[in-house]
Amino acid sequence: MKTSFRQRRLSRRQAQRGVAAVEFALVAVILFSLLLGIMEFGRLMFAWNSAVEATRRGARLAVVCDMNVATIKTSMQKFLPITNVNDIVVSYAPSGCTGAANCQSVTVSISPNAPAFHYVFPFINESWRIPTFSTTLTRESLATGTGADANPDCSP
Repeated sequence: MKTSFRQRRLSRRQAQRGVAAVEFALVAVILFSLLLGIMEFGRLMFAWNSAVEATRRGARLAVVCDMNVATIKTSMQKFLPITNVNDIVVSYAPSGCTGAANCQSVTVSISPNAPAFHYVFPFINESWRIPTFSTTLTRESLATGTGADANPDCSP
């Protein structure tokens, strides 16, 4: 028994049913994995930038304003949510100087034990340690001042 052209065309169409859904599923897995990877990389870069900005702000406050170390650490926590303030190190140079006014420079750093970057991916249970970030600035002759001479950078 010979099959007609129409019957062969119908049987081919029935054999191809669901192929588009299977192809979409294969491509969608790759596409969404790539998309989530790009988003995670963006979050990592945001965390690194926040760490750099926090150390920069801490060093700037230390050299320009008359702030103690505790206030500097509190100000840095606004940029980088570090739960343990002992991970922030403020050190003045030369090492024997007393008080910020007598020192020549300050180095503010975030220790490598500080915040880890945790993935949001459901299948990855790893975390990255953020590398040590530090900023060193030399002492400036500016101060907090009062009234019109107040330095706007010195608000904690």
